[in-house]
Amino acid sequence: MADVSAADERLNRTQNAIRAALEGRRRGLRAALPLAGPAVIVSIAYMDPGNFATNIQAGAKYGYSLLWVVLIANLIAMLFQALSAKLGIVTGRNLAELCRQHWPRALVFAMWIASEIAAMATDLAEFLGGAVGLSLLFHLPLLWGMAVTALVTYAILTLERRGFRPIEIVIGALVGVIAICYLIEIFIVPVHWGAAAFHLVAPELPDPAAVTIAVGIIGATVMPHAIYLHSGLTQARMPLRNEAERRKLLFYSDREVVVALTIAGAVNVAMVMMAAAAFHLGHSDVAEIETAYHTLTPLLGTGAAIVFLVSLLASGISSSAVGTMAGQTIMQGFVGFRIPIWLRRVITMTPAFIVVGLGANATSALVISQVVLSLALPMPMIALMIFTGRRDVMGVFVNGPLTKAAGIAATAAVLVLNCVLLLTTIGVHVPLLP
Repeated sequence: MADVSAADERLNRTQNAIRAALEGRRRGLRAALPLAGPAVIVSIAYMDPGNFATNIQAGAKYGYSLLWVVLIANLIAMLFQALSAKLGIVTGRNLAELCRQHWPRALVFAMWIASEIAAMATDLAEFLGGAVGLSLLFHLPLLWGMAVTALVTYAILTLERRGFRPIEIVIGALVGVIAICYLIEIFIVPVHWGAAAFHLVAPELPDPAAVTIAVGIIGATVMPHAIYLHSGLTQARMPLRNEAERRKLLFYSDREVVVALTIAGAVNVAMVMMAAAAFHLGHSDVAEIETAYHTLTPLLGTGAAIVFLVSLLASGISSSAVGTMAGQTIMQGFVGFRIPIWLRRVITMTPAFIVVGLGANATSALVISQVVLSLALPMPMIALMIFTGRRDVMGVFVNGPLTKAAGIAATAAVLVLNCVLLLTTIGVHVPLLP
């Protein structure tokens, strides 16, 4: 009872601070901080172990050549996370709930199944990443690393009982750990800044195999579960009384998305740059997280390798917790029921234990999981564009022409990349590729 009262008191303090910001009684950073949280939580989806796997492969094999893919993926992520947040703020419903409310049952059921598969692919990457980090950092067997990751993740998820603020603070702290680790790495590795700047804006796909990694980067960066989750995190965060308060909350939400995903994008760029600088010349065959760690030690010293593992561990634990939160939002939205957190964790952890039990390569499984996510990605993107473009759903907050055009172009780009990936996978030559 005391814990419940303390949680209620914290929630009241937070909502009072948010109310003061919306009414103009707080300004600047004092107004922004109480409103921050949803974009910070979803940003961890853009720095998960799947990003480590795809970015290491991209940098080691192709140097700085695929940095432009990271930039484009991050810009797409900013647009769709901002739209997802807007959907929750304006309608008071999340994307999955709106699909269930407006679309035929058969279509909703199919979307739910596809989303659950994507959620399992997400958790495979996140859970394995945390376990690999623990295994290498503390010399544990991989299965023991998985068990510890599961326990720590569950402990973080139990913070939800204390309101939304404690879990936001913990996730935010872990985001900070990842960012600081990669800031340190950038100053350790000998980065060719000119080449990095050039390839950030110069599109290039050196060979057909680069398409798989490019699609994996997009799948690891623009995450289907993050699009669903963001609308759920904003839908009931604060009761809004009028259009002016919605507009002001959207103002702060958009800026939080830009800041949080700029940090996430910078971390992804830093991952590719680190791999390019450390591995591309002389170690271009590095394609696994474990190999990257063992190669970093003689190249750059034990300190660089440990910093790399600490960032991986923080990424795996935090993103696994966020993935479970997203899974609950997806299930509740599409089919209208929740299951206990521990059961959700068991269901989504099972594929990871199967992969390890069968002796499959962990990093290869991570990359394949990201390709699966990219193939599942167009569905929530299309749904989000449809609902945020409907005036009967959004009212005066309906998407404008520029937003519609950008959203359609981004969705089309993902679809084209997916089609190219499928064609190259089955052996069909694509004329535009080398």
